[in-house]
Amino acid sequence: MPSALPTIPTAEFRRFVRVVRKLRKECPWDRKQTHRSLRDGLIEETYEVVDALDRRRLDDLRSELGDLLLHVVLQATIAEQAGEFTMNEVLHGISAKLIRRHPHVFGAVRVSGAEEVKRNWETIKLTEGRRSVLEGVPPHLPSLQRAHRIQQRAARVGFDWDHPDAVWNKVREELEELRRSLNGHSRKEREEEFGDLLFALVNYARFFGVNPETALRHTNEKFTRRFRYIEKVLRRRGKRPNESTLDEMDALWNQAKHRTRRAPERGRMRVRQKARKR
Repeated sequence: MPSALPTIPTAEFRRFVRVVRKLRKECPWDRKQTHRSLRDGLIEETYEVVDALDRRRLDDLRSELGDLLLHVVLQATIAEQAGEFTMNEVLHGISAKLIRRHPHVFGAVRVSGAEEVKRNWETIKLTEGRRSVLEGVPPHLPSLQRAHRIQQRAARVGFDWDHPDAVWNKVREELEELRRSLNGHSRKEREEEFGDLLFALVNYARFFGVNPETALRHTNEKFTRRFRYIEKVLRRRGKRPNESTLDEMDALWNQAKHRTRRAPERGRMRVRQKARKR
């Protein structure tokens, strides 16, 4: 049986809030921050949590979650000082929302599984005053991730394809429309067709449980590792990439792929030492 959960760290949370409040009072940097000035840092910290999850580094994850929690408490502290809302209201609001949207846990509703839970979640949100199931999908999400979320929301209320083969046919249709747009069409039209193709590919990925943002992020990392290997070997040869031939770089690329297959790169990465940021 799993061990019992630790006690709720109320004293430690109070101490943390007192620390943040003291910083807002006595530190010139913290004192000058606003909701908007912290926006970019909040986004960065969120992605660093994702990076720690992807690397499966629990020490990094623990640290990054603390940094993210700092942003939550700091935003709430700024709001308290401005008389906008309180930390207590934040905590009460999220607790009430979770209870309200999980009637199968906190009420008498019965569900057949996770998919029905997600459908109920969307239905409950509409009863809370939302006018669209797409409301609440952040417009500033990375575009692939936003497309994925939009499609998930629509699918939960029944607006979805019946079979992945139909989605693949849509991908092929959009690919052909893009190909035709390359001849004699404006850049805006080509851009629109390319967007339609990406949207269809995101839909296809969703049918197989693939998060397209995560998939592309991993591919970006893979390409970066392999290209840096090319640069490293070329430096040993006294060259730069622009002084090499495509055939030479292709051969090194294949070497990098072979090294990856022999020894998975993820397990050989060093733990990133993160400097304290503010």
